[in-house]
Formats: sequence, C-alpha cells, structure tokens
Amino acid sequence: MTRPARVVVVGDVITDVVAVLSGPLAAGSDTGAEISIGGGGQAANTAAWVAAQRVDVTLVGAVGDDDAGRDRVAELERAGVDCAIERVEGVATGTVIVLATDGERTMVSQRGANLRLTAAHVERALAAVPDAGHLHLSAYTLLDAGSRDAGLRALAAARERGLTTSVDAASAAPLRRVGAAAFLSWVRDVDLLLVNADEATVLAGGLDPAAQGRALSATARRVVVKRGGAGAVWVDRTAAVRVAAARRVAVVDVTGAGDAFAAGLLTAWLAGATPAAALSRATDLGALAVSTVGARPQP
Repeated sequence: MTRPARVVVVGDVITDVVAVLSGPLAAGSDTGAEISIGGGGQAANTAAWVAAQRVDVTLVGAVGDDDAGRDRVAELERAGVDCAIERVEGVATGTVIVLATDGERTMVSQRGANLRLTAAHVERALAAVPDAGHLHLSAYTLLDAGSRDAGLRALAAARERGLTTSVDAASAAPLRRVGAAAFLSWVRDVDLLLVNADEATVLAGGLDPAAQGRALSATARRVVVKRGGAGAVWVDRTAAVRVAAARRVAVVDVTGAGDAFAAGLLTAWLAGATPAAALSRATDLGALAVSTVGARPQP
C-alpha cells in the first residue's frame, strides 16, 4: 500500500455536549449521567481520525466568531488537522446535545454557523490544496438548505480537479425530509457512499444489506452499509460483495463511531487496500471509538 494523498473533508464543526446516561431517560425528572464537553461534528470528527492515521487532511467548514469556534479550531489543529474554517460574524458555533445509553445515542442539534458554509469558501479552500487527492463530504452539508450549495460545489469542484469523492449519508431523519430521490441525485457517481442501516432503509427500502448496497450502487460506484454490532457490507458495481464482522468490545459511547469507521475505511482504501482490508481497518477504528467517551481519538 502507498501513503494516500491529502484528504479534504467538508462539513460540520460542532461542540458536543455528551451525556452518557446511567439508565433509561426519566422524562420530566432526573437521570444520572457522566457529562463531557468537547469537539464534534461528523466532518470534524472524521478529519481528526484521518489525521490520527498520519494522513494529511484539511477540514473545510464554518464556525461562529465566538469562544466555542476558537476552541474547536484550536483542538483540531492540535490533533494535526489543517483547518480551512470560515468564521461567521453574529452566528453561534453549532452545538449538539448527545444522550447516550445502551449502545444508542440521541442527538438534539443547533446547526449554527454550519448553515452558513458557502460555495465560495469551499472553492477557495480546494484551490489552496493542490496536493489533495480525495474529497469526503458529510451529507449534513447537503441536507441543510442553507449549506447545500456548498456541498454541491464541493463535489463538482472535486470532480473538476480529478479528485476521488466520498459521501457519508449523515442521518436518517433529515434524509427522509429531503427525500431519497433528491439526495441520490445530488450524490450521483460519487466513488464511495457510506450509509448506516437506517439511512440505507430510507434510500433503498427494507431489503437485506447486500441488496440495499446493490440498489445504491446504481448511484455510487461503491457502497458501504454500516451495521453497527453486526459489521459492515461493501458492494461495488462489479457485483462484488464483501462482509466484515464487528469487533467485540465493551460499548461505552457510540458517538463518533461512524466517523472513525469512515476514516479507517478511507485511509486504507486510498492507500490501495482491498475492500476486505479496508473494512477490517474501518471496524478496528469503529471499535476503538465506541470503547471511549467522546467522538475523537484520545490524545
């Protein structure tokens, strides 16, 4: 395998307030929890995990001109991420409250400055990294109308520059709101589409994972269906199907697990790994992520 060229990740930068609940949420009352505050956002998390694999990575996104935005950028830079971050006056940096329990997590989101990411900023950021070889897009950028032009421009500009492309489908609920047909038209012919089980069902219906992957491969050249504790499935247009089992670890917090998985998959695949080897690396990093609190690699 070879060292991958620079990866450009486009999408959200968030402050995560993570509450790992001691038991079921007691609505209208109190529930004990371990609470932490730190960096989050699908794109920012993925970029941090890519940097942890010693691959050059640039994050393109937007934060508010506030303390939270400055903190988020500083911690990403300490993690080895090159930040092409737009600071937006008068808008708060995005924040997500994450309630984690029993291997699941529920998120309450304020998108904040992420909604103000512009196509012009994406264009400038890509022009500044001539050594880039791949662009990875968090679909939250497409799913929010305010940032959609930036997401579409990112994919178009990457193709114009000869970069390979990947998209993480992000989240099932906003996918339902925009509709499968619209989303699939936006990501047509990307080199790699990552979906979890719920997102795959929204986009391809209630089929088995391999069939979902085959259906989605009409849009993307390669599809990976992430199935959590059940592993993952890789499908490409040659009809090849690869299946990886999940690693058995004690689950502490699933926040960021999909982002770690994406980073492992991308860095291995871009280095020339086979689908089976790329899936294996992805499941390794996903398992590492769920075994600790928070969405980022531990220092």
